[in-house]
Amino acid sequence: MHIDRRTMLAASTAAGITLLTNGYAKAAASTPQSGRRKFTMDLTGGAIGVRAGQLDAIELATKYGFESVSPDSGYLASLDDAGRKDLAATMKQQNIVWGAAGLPVDFRKDDATFQDGLKKLPALAKGLQQAGVTRVSTWLMPCHDELTYVTNFRQHANRLRECVRILGDHGQRFGMEYVGPKTLWASKRHSFIHSMAETKELIAEIGQDNVGFVLDSWHWYTAHETVDDLLTLKNSDVVACDLNDAPKGLEIDQQIDNQRELPSATGVIDLKTFLGALVTIGYDGPIRAEPFNATLNAMDKDAACKATAAAMKKAFSLVE
Repeated sequence: MHIDRRTMLAASTAAGITLLTNGYAKAAASTPQSGRRKFTMDLTGGAIGVRAGQLDAIELATKYGFESVSPDSGYLASLDDAGRKDLAATMKQQNIVWGAAGLPVDFRKDDATFQDGLKKLPALAKGLQQAGVTRVSTWLMPCHDELTYVTNFRQHANRLRECVRILGDHGQRFGMEYVGPKTLWASKRHSFIHSMAETKELIAEIGQDNVGFVLDSWHWYTAHETVDDLLTLKNSDVVACDLNDAPKGLEIDQQIDNQRELPSATGVIDLKTFLGALVTIGYDGPIRAEPFNATLNAMDKDAACKATAAAMKKAFSLVE
């Protein structure tokens, strides 16, 4: 169960087009680059327009050379002991491990909606824990029509802290993805978190040791960030990662969040530097493609998985 941002982006992007710990830095930068990646090539079906149940996703991952797969919290919570045992055996046999689950709580709407989701979270988190999942992720909407930055910041910190505590009680690390394109964060009355530095402030305000980042090469690029920003992080700071490229012919601040390309499709984003930094800090979690690409979304599930796998293998070859 995962609340994605495709629907939200459609409306917000249309409006946006019209508007056109340094403490970690030395330690991370001094870490020798091993030349061998520890991260996994992850299949998250919803991110590439593929609808597949948990077992189907595992089969597709195996077929096309993925190494991890996104967990479905609702499905995992529904399993009994025998079902979990069978699933674990299947994954072991096919050499597939878990990626990151989506946070199954809508924390962006009214308090009643949030509280309803929060009540359901312990059972879902228990299902993830029993299945061996250790990572949960979400994304941060970088603007709001009504809430000012400070009010929105406080609401995010208070609500997500409650989620993070429940997840931590069930062995979960929690990652947040900032969203970088100016065409989106400038599309509403009040801008919100859209950079690594701002996300660090939210992490500090939440104040729990199991919360960190979801990095995305797309948002790193559209936030005008550099390798030095990445090297302020440690492996323990990064919960999950997305890998995307950008269309040619647009300035950084003209890029539109739901119009991306598969990894290494255009070379606009310096994926060698991005992935090289992840190798340097020893990142050992999932990396998934999330291109929001119309051509890819029009493909059937096998073709989409095949194209995504080829693109990710090409990108990974830059650091192997």
